[in-house]
Amino acid sequence: MSDTAPPAVDPAAVPAWRRRLARTAVAFFLVGMVVLWTYVLFLAPRDGVNRFDDRAWAERAEERCTASAQERFVLADYRRLDSGGAELIRERADIIDASTDILEAMINDLAADLPADAKGQAIVPMWLEEYRTYLEDRRRYATELRTTGENLPFYETMSEVPISERLATFAADNEMATCSPPLDLGM
Repeated sequence: MSDTAPPAVDPAAVPAWRRRLARTAVAFFLVGMVVLWTYVLFLAPRDGVNRFDDRAWAERAEERCTASAQERFVLADYRRLDSGGAELIRERADIIDASTDILEAMINDLAADLPADAKGQAIVPMWLEEYRTYLEDRRRYATELRTTGENLPFYETMSEVPISERLATFAADNEMATCSPPLDLGM
């Protein structure tokens, strides 16, 4: 091993064409980054993957879902579950069934009149089918409450994320916020 440092490169000794090439490459890289981030931040489309084109259908769906939410609001029961025992839990199961019946009627109405655009006709039935799975989860839960008389936690079908989250994302992407699954089964 030698204790001597490598010889220093004199910048003047680098050929001019190499310096121009390096500067040009850096300039192209910087311009490319500016163009990329300008596109990403200001020009890229913001529509979600779930968004379909038939906005009239989405508006009708939102109106139907709003009516369903109003029907379910009448069923609200604000009694504390820890104060009523098994009978109150069984009453809660009945309320869940009645609320699920309202949701099922809503889904049936939405399924009777699908969007007019091709993407909507392809993805809305999948959303409705997932919604039916969520309704089955609600019915199973009501049966568990009725059978046990205990305030059990609600477990829903998972598909990487809870199915209610997938349903809510689809509804939000299509400006149908009240079509999201209700948050009425929390403890």
